Amino acid sequence: MTNVFNTVYYIGVTSDIHSRVIEHRCKRYPTSFTAKYNCIKLVYFRFYSSIGEAIAQEKKLKKWNRGWKIKLISDNNPQWLDLFNEDL
Repeated sequence: MTNVFNTVYYIGVTSDIHSRVIEHRCKRYPTSFTAKYNCIKLVYFRFYSSIGEAIAQEKKLKKWNRGWKIKLISDNNPQWLDLFNEDL
């Protein structure tokens, strides 16, 4: 997730992407990173067959530098559109 200016990046894992995006947007946890930096746009996501695989990828991506994260998003979502919809 990112803010409206695409300058802050949040990486996380969830078993319910729909509910989790809504929580971020509504700032359910007011002291969280996403609330503090207004991360409200879902610009990249992947589904995994197991939670273990998802957590391993999350840990890997969190170690990436900013440029690599920008490239990953740009390669998959060139216009940086908000990919959240009610069907997720």
